[in-house]
Amino acid sequence: MNEENGSRHGEYKVPGGKLVVVDLEVRDGVLDSVSLSGDFFLEPDDALEEINAALNGLPADSTAEQISTAVRARLSPDAVLFGFSPEAVAITVRRALAKATSWGDHEWEIIPPTALPTHMHVAMDEVLAEEVGAGRRNPTLRFWEWEAPSVVIGSFQSLRNEVDPDGAERHGVTVVRRISGGGAMFMEHGNAITYSLYIPQSLVDGLSFADSYPFLDAWVMESLERLGIKAWYQPLNDIATDQGKIGGAAQKRLSSGGMLHHVTMSYDIDADKMVDVLRIGKEKLSDKGTRSAKKRVDPLRRQTGLSREEIIATMMQTFAERYGAKQTEITDSEMELARRKVADKFGTSEWINRVP
Repeated sequence: MNEENGSRHGEYKVPGGKLVVVDLEVRDGVLDSVSLSGDFFLEPDDALEEINAALNGLPADSTAEQISTAVRARLSPDAVLFGFSPEAVAITVRRALAKATSWGDHEWEIIPPTALPTHMHVAMDEVLAEEVGAGRRNPTLRFWEWEAPSVVIGSFQSLRNEVDPDGAERHGVTVVRRISGGGAMFMEHGNAITYSLYIPQSLVDGLSFADSYPFLDAWVMESLERLGIKAWYQPLNDIATDQGKIGGAAQKRLSSGGMLHHVTMSYDIDADKMVDVLRIGKEKLSDKGTRSAKKRVDPLRRQTGLSREEIIATMMQTFAERYGAKQTEITDSEMELARRKVADKFGTSEWINRVP
């Protein structure tokens, strides 16, 4: 018998939905004896047999898209799936085949807030995502800390359209470009909470980009709930409450198989200074009444009444309890790799001005 043949078991809890379970066998490179189960709802009853039939005979190396397409094609138009979907079935099957992973399949680590020069922060994001992709580091959550006022623009943003050079010089702001897309972020010490997740792409196998954001930040929503804040994802990448946006996320998937997912949430930002530095800030904030003097963007400070350090501590505790994560630190070799990247890429005018 081929060494890849044998019985497999996979489970997937749909975020906000139901548990999907599959037991199957692999025979000569194809799926066989597939049995789907779970606490989902499905009508009509025989639709379950149709899903199993759609999966039986599929190549074991089928992509998540190929699996979900086969399931959808087999189901009748009047079939109703509640609490799961063909995409959820695909993720479950891929997990059974060890093509996709779950949080519990990994040993997680946390790097607590560590002050770095701004160029080192964006370089470290690329270094640690690459290290996780190469298997040299466990999947890791890292919190940022700031040494100086900074603006971090998205990979595809125009520097001159986003940043007022006179305002940046006036306030001593360092401007850098990150590897992920999205909008510009204005940071000063203590005014925001920024974290990065470095994960293998197998963790989001089968998930759409839109679904991967809330999936990767479910622990954040739990943290905020512990702090008395009911938050949710507002597609595509905004974290919001009933009082408005409190943060934004961005992602980058690397060819190495590693992935970066990072988020910045506002704690207590001086909006007057921000709009003096960010050109786009004036327009973005024009409907929020922040053009008048001494206004601040302070959702987390205002909504929790807690210090930034207390909020971060709650986030770290939630992540550790949820995923069994242990604290670690940036290694000397990772620091050296980041320094080289600053010299060769992130600190160069070619990179910072890649979209002038």
